[in-house]
Amino acid sequence: MNSHIVVPGGAALAAEIAGSGPVVVFLHANVCDRRMWRAQLDALGATCRAVAYDRRGFGESSRATGDHSAVADLIAVLDAVAGNSPAILVGCSQGANIALGATLRHPSRVCGLALISPTVAGAPAPAYPADLLEMVAQQGRAEAAGDLDRLNEIKARLFLDGPLAPEGRVQGATRRLFLDMNAIALRSTPGSVNRDDWPIYGRLGEIAVPSRVVWGALDFPHIQERSRAVALELPDAQGRELPDAAHLPNLDQPEAVTSLIADLVERCA
Repeated sequence: MNSHIVVPGGAALAAEIAGSGPVVVFLHANVCDRRMWRAQLDALGATCRAVAYDRRGFGESSRATGDHSAVADLIAVLDAVAGNSPAILVGCSQGANIALGATLRHPSRVCGLALISPTVAGAPAPAYPADLLEMVAQQGRAEAAGDLDRLNEIKARLFLDGPLAPEGRVQGATRRLFLDMNAIALRSTPGSVNRDDWPIYGRLGEIAVPSRVVWGALDFPHIQERSRAVALELPDAQGRELPDAAHLPNLDQPEAVTSLIADLVERCA
């Protein structure tokens, strides 16, 4: 079922809701939108109330002016789809950061976390190996030039193929989907500022819910290192590296990621 959920400030977030049962909410990466979770929605919708939504300025969601909080938006989504019941949050990259922030601020609303290639506010700044510096520099030059088509291609190289894999590793429908999702994000003119600027990295030990941390062996080395650190710092977490996967493991290995989430749902039941 497709829907729109109105959040603070009047923004309407496009959402897809499937099935009934324990609530599992999916939060996309900044280079994607809710469509990145297609395989997981289809599979988990058979036994869960699976929900994926587009954040402001992504996918089919509206853009609202003024400051906002991505965590407050998430809580509004939970109000709409879960009521007073706690939910399992599944977040990739920046989506994982939002999930962590919501768990710290509203612990009663969250009963489990699946964090994929997590971004974490307050984590150490990335250090790039010499052989990856040129790739990162290309991205900076495309951003400075405002060449969004070239920037989209570079981001596909870095975040879909993975910087530790050959360029063009992922082709076909998956690459077309990535380029379409990220093109929308790149062309969305910012109309509001996210107020969620509190540090999270130093507070991971406060999060007690069952957690899974997943990362790809082809992702940036600093993201892999950060993922391992998150798995160690969270009191009740298990870490899992997936071979032949980059920053978006659920697109590379959908069955493996779905299985990990299903196991977490079973544990949280």
